[in-house]
Amino acid sequence: MPFEGAATSDPHATSLEHCIARIRARQALIGVIGLGYVGQPLALAANSKGCHVVGFDIDAQRVAALNQGRSTLRTVSDDQTAAMRASKRFRATTNFGELAYADVIVICVPTPLSKNREPDLSFVKNTAEYVRRTLRAGQLICLESTSYPGTTAEILAPILEATGLKIGRDVFLAFSPEREDPGNRIYDTKSIPKVVGADDAASRILAEAFYRSIVDEVVPVSSMATAEAVKLTENIFRSVNIALVNELKHVYAKMGINIWEVIDAASTKPFGFMPFYPGPGLGGHCIPIDPFYLSWKAREFDVPTRFIELAGEINTAEPSKVVNMVASVLSTRKRRSISGARILLLGMAYKKNVDDMRESPALAIMSLLEDRGSEVGYFDPWVPEIPPTREYKEFSGRKSIAWEPSRFAGQFDAALIVTDHDAVDYDALVASMDLIVDTRNATRCVKSGRERIVMA
Repeated sequence: MPFEGAATSDPHATSLEHCIARIRARQALIGVIGLGYVGQPLALAANSKGCHVVGFDIDAQRVAALNQGRSTLRTVSDDQTAAMRASKRFRATTNFGELAYADVIVICVPTPLSKNREPDLSFVKNTAEYVRRTLRAGQLICLESTSYPGTTAEILAPILEATGLKIGRDVFLAFSPEREDPGNRIYDTKSIPKVVGADDAASRILAEAFYRSIVDEVVPVSSMATAEAVKLTENIFRSVNIALVNELKHVYAKMGINIWEVIDAASTKPFGFMPFYPGPGLGGHCIPIDPFYLSWKAREFDVPTRFIELAGEINTAEPSKVVNMVASVLSTRKRRSISGARILLLGMAYKKNVDDMRESPALAIMSLLEDRGSEVGYFDPWVPEIPPTREYKEFSGRKSIAWEPSRFAGQFDAALIVTDHDAVDYDALVASMDLIVDTRNATRCVKSGRERIVMA
């Protein structure tokens, strides 16, 4: 048994009241499956509220690091991880048999897309099988992995009830979408309101009690499918609006109008406008993927999702348009072909001030540049080495160059800013290069040398 006071043989242990009492008394053992960008912050939040937490992961190196008090994420500090470990209320393991001791099991595993852009729920299904093998009465299982409406009820519930235990009577099941924003310095797991949905009253009451014990605000909804739809709606909203400004960017560029100036001015309106910003393509695990989960599920109901699909097309096309822009400005400004050109790519992470490479448009841009014969080097203070990725295995292990702007002019024909990390000295970059293509408006504060900058 991992911690004192975990599973119990009390004959009343399966009652809803008993389960809630254990949660409120911080006696419940919390099992977090998947210790990545969602699971680690969740474990930290629960531990900081006095909960006992066991983290489960198939990555033995990640488990070993966490047990030594070392974070495996740049967005979670070693100090935070060491404090969690020193509390004696956290440890990580690869032994999924210990799920039997957990009172609450939270599933935080990936839900990627297949090569055909269809939902890949293999991680969820495999995890559900791990849970099923040790499932006992009185446990609460919460899925946080983003998926289409109906996933928890259609995929998870049947696997759990195959044990003979009845959801809502013997065990409890809920869905609560993760809302992590790696690198956000204002909101964290505890302060972001937590949406919680369940299909029976007992599961909903217990799930609310659990999340209220670790976060500031819980937002209950009527069903698991509703909660699943909430997460998709949030990210579809962003995807569609980012696609809109990406389209406007190209329209206004033809008219000689700066989209960034337009957005800044429009943002002064105190109502009726919300700023979204263009870029070189979408990245991260949410916005490039989540909309396709709904469009896939909508086919089952014979409902078209034209906005979602059009937004996906526009955003997916951005890396190609960025590379075409680089080719165009090399031709017009330097009288040279993109083939054989030496390109410095600034930023590999999908957004600023994180080391997260999931779905990063920088990978697609690097691949497209090299396909057209360019020699590409990259600099990223957050990504010193490109990790293994599903789609671009050939880049695994490639290392960032040293930050030596005084030498860049001799090494590269152009710089392409893909990620606008705050740690980069853009004044020094502009001073060192005679051609910079900026996809993020990262050089907006640079005063001199602006004639060298092309906004894309």
